[in-house]
Amino acid sequence: MTPRQKRFWFITSAVVVLCIAAAFVLNAFQSNLVFFFTPSQVAKGEAPKNRLFRIGGMVKEGSLKKGSDEIEFVVTDFTSEVSVHYTGLLPDLFKEGKGVVAQGRLNDQGSFAATEVLAKHDENYMPPEAKSAMDKAALERASKSLKTNP
Repeated sequence: MTPRQKRFWFITSAVVVLCIAAAFVLNAFQSNLVFFFTPSQVAKGEAPKNRLFRIGGMVKEGSLKKGSDEIEFVVTDFTSEVSVHYTGLLPDLFKEGKGVVAQGRLNDQGSFAATEVLAKHDENYMPPEAKSAMDKAALERASKSLKTNP
């Protein structure tokens, strides 16, 4: 083999190895990607049915029901509500009327089966996605009330 052919095969094999490595990285990224949705987006059907995602909003007052192992509560953005079922220990800061982000999947009944529940860690913090979604929902409510009350 001439030096030119050796160089060609070396470059070709290096490109193939880089492509395979890139495919593995992109596959791992794709499988670990978790999107955030609000209760309004879930109610509109924008959330994936059989895929892991996060839902965020406020825990509705009076909606928390604790069983022996199972916990049920409602997440709201004050426009729509989604029932959340969770098995496990809740964070210490989890309370009704406070912000929450839950990770899980929608079940066949339309409620959210959470595998992880995160509570906000102080009075001023809310995840940016949840804050913008809550602001958007408030604007939609205000515009609807202006349309109905001229």
